[in-house]
This record gives sequence, C-alpha cells and structure tokens, in this order.
Amino acid sequence: MLTNLRIRRFAKGIFLLLTLSMIASVSGFGQRGSTETIDATAFGTSTQLGRNFGVKIIIYEFSSPEDRDILVQAFQQGQNDGLVNALEKMKSVGRITMPGTLGFDLSYIREILTPTGRTIRFVTNRKIAFGEAYWSTQTKSFNLTAGEINLNDSDKSKSDGVLFPAAQLIVNKEGELQFELNQNA
Repeated sequence: MLTNLRIRRFAKGIFLLLTLSMIASVSGFGQRGSTETIDATAFGTSTQLGRNFGVKIIIYEFSSPEDRDILVQAFQQGQNDGLVNALEKMKSVGRITMPGTLGFDLSYIREILTPTGRTIRFVTNRKIAFGEAYWSTQTKSFNLTAGEINLNDSDKSKSDGVLFPAAQLIVNKEGELQFELNQNA
C-alpha cells in the first residue's frame, strides 16, 4: 500500500514536470512575432537556372543595423570569404526555397522604405553541393545567394526583383561593390 502511494506521487510529479515543460515550450515558441511570406516567379538565365521557377521567401524578422556593420567589417577584412564566414555565424532571420532545394536559412534581410513601397534585400551563404566540394569545381567560389525585391504598394504589377542563386561579392575596377555571377565556362 505504501509502495503504491509512492508510485502515484512519483507519477504525479513526473506528469506535473512534463506539463510545466510543455507549457513553457509552447509560450516560448514563435517569439519572433508574425512572419511575412513573399511568393514570386523568377526566370533564370544561362547557368542561373534558365527557366521559370517559383521562389518563396519567409521573413521572420529584419536584420539590425549592427548586423549590417558586422557584415561590412567582415567584407573589409576578408573580402568574399570574410563575408561568408560572418554570415555563417549569424542567426537565421528568414528562409528561402527554390526548386531542387529543401530551402535554406537567410542570414541577413534588410528592409528599405521607398516612395512607392519598399525594397527588401537579402544575402546568405549558399550551400555547396557534395559534387562541387568533392570535385572542387570553380562554382565553389560562388558561395553566396543574394537578391533584391522591389515591392510597389500602389500597383502590385510593377513589383519586381532580382535573385542571384550563385554569386560572389567583389570590388570592381571603379571601387564599387558588385555581385559576380556564375557564368558558363
């Protein structure tokens, strides 16, 4: 009889502990607030997919100005590789899915207000495929995915954007930053 009472108390204690931990995890889940989803149709050219395909961008939150400063400093110190390393250390602020991928996290997303709406810019490190790494192909150096979406609030049909699925950031001859894209050999 005493053993049954101890077992019941122990079971109640375990049940109470599980219930409290479930309640704590549910209230902590989704603390980032509401998400924004952008569905787009893109047309790729040449080695950048060469067909129509769907792109979905899910924004959990926008990156802070401090995140931008970290990326600028990383690029100044280590060029494209420094930027990739800094992006790998950042927390996910969104997600992008494209055909042929399960999708991957976006490390940096910035919102810029414009007279007609807003512009959303994003950049993240591109997942290098096993074959690229194994054969050490030249596409391994194009280790960024970036894009810009111009949203027009007054006329949705005038919204547009650009996606760079395989790119690297360089400084051109004029000293300006530019994305260099993976080209046909």
